[in-house]
Amino acid sequence: MPIDPGPLWDYGNPALSEQRFQAAVVSAAPDDAFILRTQIARTHGLRKDFDKARAVLAEIEPAFAGASTEAKVMWLLESGRTWASPAHPPALRTAENRERARSLYMRAFELARDARLDRLAIDALHMMVMVDNEPEQQLAWNQKAIAYMEASSQPAAKGWAGSLYNNVGYAHHLAGRYDEAITNYRKSLAAHELAGRTGNMRIAHWMIASSLRAKGELQEALAIQQRLEREWDADGKPDPYVYEELEHLHRGLGNEAEATRYAAKLKAARG
Repeated sequence: MPIDPGPLWDYGNPALSEQRFQAAVVSAAPDDAFILRTQIARTHGLRKDFDKARAVLAEIEPAFAGASTEAKVMWLLESGRTWASPAHPPALRTAENRERARSLYMRAFELARDARLDRLAIDALHMMVMVDNEPEQQLAWNQKAIAYMEASSQPAAKGWAGSLYNNVGYAHHLAGRYDEAITNYRKSLAAHELAGRTGNMRIAHWMIASSLRAKGELQEALAIQQRLEREWDADGKPDPYVYEELEHLHRGLGNEAEATRYAAKLKAARG
């Protein structure tokens, strides 16, 4: 079985992740080393150094033809992410770059689909929202990814549930369909609860509250955000996004003093 790079990842600390991958490459078999280097490229992409990410991928491209299907899919995915990903600022989200990414993501999907690598096939589908970025287009791609995930019997594919339902919820939110957004956010919450992911559970609650605020249900949203504030503060990890929502909520409720207080907390948290 090819190496699973997942346990080496700390997505919040790409530099540390790179160190782990570099250390693992030293004793890895050739195919595993190829996979690890695709992840090294991804660490550079997360740090917005897309030229370096492409350089790392170019270094291993000569070994592409002889790599396993899983390694090929991962190379294609990471190549796509150097052209269109959440890390890209608006200035780099050009039509040309998005079309480059489309070709790579679709090749990755087709290879993964044919090899029954469902987890990676879903990864490719869910990245297409970075290519087709209108809300209805994003919703369609996320629904395709969910249908693929729900049809799969592979546990690794089911692990996408929390992220995918969140993405569908957000697409509904952007389109102003707040009830549909909340329904999907609650599905995301249930998936994260099943997996015991505390941080993701809190994010799901935040998303629910944000749609409640958009619906005008300010008191219910306020109660959720105040609870999240207490939980994050108790962990010593104050969340500026919670402060931002609390500022909006208090302002919407006419509590100007509290809104001003949270605006100050937000400013301090973001430096």
